[in-house]
Amino acid sequence: MTRLIALDTETTGLSPAKGDRLVELGCVELVQMRKGRSKQWFVNPERSIPAEATRIHGITDEQVAGAPLFSGIVEAFLEFIGQDGLVIHNAAFDMGFLNAELARIKRPPLDSARVIDTLLISRRRFPGAKADLDSLCKRLKIDNTHRKFHGALLDAELLADVYVALNGGAQFSMDLTGSADPVVISEVVRSDAGVVSPVVARPVREWPISPEEQKAHEAFLEFLQKNYGGCLWSG
Repeated sequence: MTRLIALDTETTGLSPAKGDRLVELGCVELVQMRKGRSKQWFVNPERSIPAEATRIHGITDEQVAGAPLFSGIVEAFLEFIGQDGLVIHNAAFDMGFLNAELARIKRPPLDSARVIDTLLISRRRFPGAKADLDSLCKRLKIDNTHRKFHGALLDAELLADVYVALNGGAQFSMDLTGSADPVVISEVVRSDAGVVSPVVARPVREWPISPEEQKAHEAFLEFLQKNYGGCLWSG
C-alpha cells in the first residue's frame, strides 16, 4: 500500500441519523509514508450549525452559506481518494457521515475494509492512555500548538503525522532493487464498526556469523566456565 489518504470531517453534530450533516472535509495524501497533496472542501449542510458545534470547529452558517452541496464536491472527493486506503481517527464517526451523505445522493458507500483506524491502533499501542488526537500529538512529539479549532484539513495534516509516527516514522526498505515501499501490513484487526487497523510486520533479520566468530565465542564461553564456574550462555 504505497498511497494512503489521511481524512477528517467536521459536522453540525454527532449523528447523521438525527439529521446532522458534513460542513468540512479534509484529505492529505501519504505517498510511501510521506505527505503529498492535500484537499479541503467546505460543504453547505442545508441546515443551521448549532453553537456548540461552532465552538468546536469554528465554522459558522455564514462561512458555508455559499459553499457547494455535498453533491457538488463528491466527484472531486472520490477522484482524490481513488481506491486507496483511508487513515481516519475514530473512523466509525467519519465513515458514518460520509456514507450518509453518499446515500442521500444515491451513491454507493465507501468500503469500510479500506479504512485504517488510528484510534484502534493507539489504544492497542498505549493501553489505558488518552487516545484523542491532541494526546497522541503530545505523546508522539508532534507540534499541534496551532490547533485552536478542530478543522478537517488541519486535523488530517496532524493525523498523517500521527500515523507515520505510530509506524515508526517514514522508514523505507534497504532493498537495493530500488523499491521504497514502507513496512508491510500483514494482517488487519477488525472492529465492530467494520473498520480495520494494521498490524505491522517487519521481516525477521538474520545475522549469520563466520566460523572465526563462532570459534571466538566458544573460546570465550570456555574461559568463563573455567574461571567463573559457568555462564548463562553455555547451556
